[in-house]
Amino acid sequence: MNRPIFLPLFIRVLIESKRLTISGALFFTFFFLIALVACLKESKPDRNTLVIGLESSPANLDPRYATDANSYRLTQILFNPLFKLDPHFNPVPDIVKRWDNPNETTYIFHLREGVQFHDGSELTSEDVKYTFDTILNPSFKSPHMGAFEKIKSIETLDRYTVRFVLKEPFAPFLINLAIMGIVPKHAAEKSADRFSKQPMGTGPFKLTGFLPDEKIILKANTDCFEGKPGLNRIVFKIVPDSTVRLLELSQGGIHLLQNDIPPDLFPFLEKRDNLKIIKEEGTTYSYLGFNLKDPVLKNIKVREAIAHAIDRESIIRYILKGFVTSASGILSPHNWAYEGNVKIFEYNKTKALRLLDEAGFKDPDGDGPDTRFKLTFKTSTDQLRKRIAEIIQQQLRVVGIGIDIMSYEWGTLYSDIKSGNFHMYSLSWVGITDPDMLYYIFHSSSIPPNGANRGGYVNQRLDKLTREGRATLDISRRKKVYSEIQKILAEDIPYVSLWYTTNVAVMNKSVHGFVVYPAGDFISLKDVWMDN
Repeated sequence: MNRPIFLPLFIRVLIESKRLTISGALFFTFFFLIALVACLKESKPDRNTLVIGLESSPANLDPRYATDANSYRLTQILFNPLFKLDPHFNPVPDIVKRWDNPNETTYIFHLREGVQFHDGSELTSEDVKYTFDTILNPSFKSPHMGAFEKIKSIETLDRYTVRFVLKEPFAPFLINLAIMGIVPKHAAEKSADRFSKQPMGTGPFKLTGFLPDEKIILKANTDCFEGKPGLNRIVFKIVPDSTVRLLELSQGGIHLLQNDIPPDLFPFLEKRDNLKIIKEEGTTYSYLGFNLKDPVLKNIKVREAIAHAIDRESIIRYILKGFVTSASGILSPHNWAYEGNVKIFEYNKTKALRLLDEAGFKDPDGDGPDTRFKLTFKTSTDQLRKRIAEIIQQQLRVVGIGIDIMSYEWGTLYSDIKSGNFHMYSLSWVGITDPDMLYYIFHSSSIPPNGANRGGYVNQRLDKLTREGRATLDISRRKKVYSEIQKILAEDIPYVSLWYTTNVAVMNKSVHGFVVYPAGDFISLKDVWMDN
């Protein structure tokens, strides 16, 4: 049984004249907490068991439903898709050994023989057909239905051959296949709810235990067609508090953390003899989202005022310590379709005040304490995310916008966002590969449950362009289409772009083989091994 830990205030951050200072007590507090955790921590896990710290539990381990980052990353090592993506986001065969493309709308996939699910049964073309048939069934309510809506028919030609026919040419088809693990028909069709909690795939690890909000236990799949993993077990330990996660890492109770690490603590981490740090530029995009059905936020001048009132550069410099780079849109400079020449909203308090006046929300008392209007800002319970929300709250208060911060555990927050129960929220998009993701996020048909247009954004021109972008096979033409789309989004402001995260992995020196991917994926875990 875990003993309660009572922690003193960890970091006191003061922002004065855009200058951040850290309390001198931080040093004493940090080492006090290390000693405290050393006294209270559980015994170290068995050798060749890797313990990874996570901020929150995955919401759903069925790949047909997985959309949050932790769910998606875990399904990557529990399941195999038809294709996987190389480090440059190009699709390469995974369960597929080869394929034929006789015309622009027909794909014939020849599957590897002898690929086994975790119960020993063989993966066949029937499982492939079942996986995508269920996604395309409206009653199944898969959030990935929009990614595969161009599929006209799926036919099993024999035990190891399946034919997909599309309604029209669809440029991101192979890349989209790479996000979807194949599920076993015989197990998944019994109960979708049970399968989401007891998933069974073909991946290098198989689930042996799932205690929500506590831990997920995976065991090596020694019969994996990709080869035996280097680890015997992986334990994903759910530790919502970033400070406690870090302290457990420093004391060996956790072996690996990726991202969600307080930037102020990196000087301490770099001095720990038992730890090593890997940094790589990432594509994870953080943003501020709006409910465009709200009577206040549907006014574009209000959204533009908010964009100008947020001093991103100060947050990046003083709070995030440069571990992120300023973002201009969802697609990062690493993406082939990135358009850098878009409207940018630099910090400008005077302009924000003027825009709010023009929107009809006059300041009721000049420089007094009364606000023009109030909004709620939903975020997670993570301390750094809450701190950023508090800074944005302070910055918006300066221009007369009152913000009530509401922080929730991940499951509750994500449920509210998906159901449109918010004014403003801040989240991140991970795993952005093909720009067709913009259809899933912003097309008017992608309003939940059909996609991720959670703010209810509607623009007929953008609808037309996103359809054109996915139907155009010529890469140069696609680039022009997505260039215009990015410019429209910058003008309409359904999101305020914040930053792209630099991926940082901090691990015990006994851990070897872990690779930091641009999207923060866990796919290299199959090749990780540990010193005895």
